[in-house]
Amino acid sequence: MRIIFSRKGFDSAAGGGPSPIVAGRPVSLPIPAGAASRTTYGDLGLGEHAAKASRGRLGAGDLCHHDPMFLPDGTCLFGQCGAAQTHLANQGVGVGDVFLFFGLYREEGGEPHHRIFGYMEVEEIVDLTQGVPDYLVEHGHPHALALHAANDAIYAGPGAEARHAADGLRLTVPGGPPSLWNRPDWLQRGGLSYHDRAERWLRGGQLQSVARGQEFVADVGRRKAPREWLARVLAEIRAS
Repeated sequence: MRIIFSRKGFDSAAGGGPSPIVAGRPVSLPIPAGAASRTTYGDLGLGEHAAKASRGRLGAGDLCHHDPMFLPDGTCLFGQCGAAQTHLANQGVGVGDVFLFFGLYREEGGEPHHRIFGYMEVEEIVDLTQGVPDYLVEHGHPHALALHAANDAIYAGPGAEARHAADGLRLTVPGGPPSLWNRPDWLQRGGLSYHDRAERWLRGGQLQSVARGQEFVADVGRRKAPREWLARVLAEIRAS
């Protein structure tokens, strides 16, 4: 099995600032639309939050890249393409693997930090270059409305967004820059793609995560410790 740490949503480059934590709940702001979209921030009830996080550059009428998309029936749809999709394919990501979506957040008066805000367990991978199923178009998923690259794909499966900004979903160390993470004991050097350099693996169970990149893959195989850690994370996400 593989656990994929998948960076999504607003940050200083895409959008202009962190996504907010509102009444104790992380609210992921999708990045501005760079290709096909028929969803605005206002459609998602995020117009005011987008305006505040972007310092007025975006608002309710602006189109956004609504991805990952969490549906009312408990399904998550997530599109990927280009170099990031090539990386996922090269790492062997497939059915049964789990995406942990994380992004940059800040509570009012708090510090910006990375935290996990949702997950998706892969049940199906749709190769959009071979045709786009009608149901994906009906949902308005941006990758289904127009191909974003020659290797465009959508991952689908059970998923959910976190209802609470639980401490167990925070990646950034207290008081640290967002990219300095507490890492679980099972995650060691050589076990996470794009993080091979020795200087990233710090004493005290800390990891200096890379500044750029979307998909970081940990192939945990049948190991017990990563699966137990993942079960705890998913329980935090599902907690009501």
